[in-house]
Amino acid sequence: MEQGIGEKRGVSAPLYAASIKSLPKIASGKVRDIYAVGADKMLLVTSDRLSAFDVVLGDPIPDKGRVLTAMANFWFGKLGHVVPNHLTGIDPESVVTGADEKSQVRGRSIVVKKLKPLPVEAVVRGYLIGSGWKDYQQTGAVCGIQLPKGLLQAAKLAEPIFTPATKAERGEHDENISFEQTAKLIGADLANKVREVSLRLYKEAADFAATKGILIADTKFEFGLDDRGALVLIDEVLTADSSRFWPASEYKVGISPPSFDKQFVRDYLETLTWDKKPPAPKLPAEVLAKTSEKYREALQRLTGTTLQKDP
Repeated sequence: MEQGIGEKRGVSAPLYAASIKSLPKIASGKVRDIYAVGADKMLLVTSDRLSAFDVVLGDPIPDKGRVLTAMANFWFGKLGHVVPNHLTGIDPESVVTGADEKSQVRGRSIVVKKLKPLPVEAVVRGYLIGSGWKDYQQTGAVCGIQLPKGLLQAAKLAEPIFTPATKAERGEHDENISFEQTAKLIGADLANKVREVSLRLYKEAADFAATKGILIADTKFEFGLDDRGALVLIDEVLTADSSRFWPASEYKVGISPPSFDKQFVRDYLETLTWDKKPPAPKLPAEVLAKTSEKYREALQRLTGTTLQKDP
């Protein structure tokens, strides 16, 4: 008999939304709540919210925010030699007040430099899946990049490809764009730099993950510019929310392999008669528990660490 969420060792009480009163709130995204720390820094609190089909669900996934934060911090450290990132090294608990606020940010927050974000998402694909697969079926290309004929779903590409997207407002869909459109948005030199850095980040991460039995099918990076115009990696990086992780042992061409992310939730929602518009259906306890387990397993496999119970 499987254990319930609250009985699983190390699982903390879920946080649906942060409520920090000691700092000015800047914004709330699908997953993160953002607060100002002075004029030049921000506190990013990663909640346990989950979005599916661009709708934020009403049920939090226990420990999701802590897993995403631990995973992103692992990759920020591992890939710091490729490009600078926005971390400051400041303890999030030191910028809030009171036991309640410290408990809200513990293990799920970072203090980062406030930078100018680029208006594109840097997507890299190593396998033909998701919107890339749909694009290929219709046009034989992904974001204007022509691919060989006859490729099957989930096929590994000969070389990873850079397929940028525009950043959508909350509740809207990101839109895949061509490299030429990216160059028009941010300038040719910067677009080339973003493509070069993104491909290198993906290749180094994919090579490492493969040694842990995980295939990184695709991922998205976000970048900003500092006050000198230097490129900086921001937001999250190579987490189960921003990437598609597949267990190598279950990978097959021609199907959509199981993944260590919210795919379990999406698959459940597809069985319902829901129009994919708010409000989202309530998730059963077993779906919440299984999804939490998937996130935690990805962290353990990739980093060799497990979450400790919040004291």
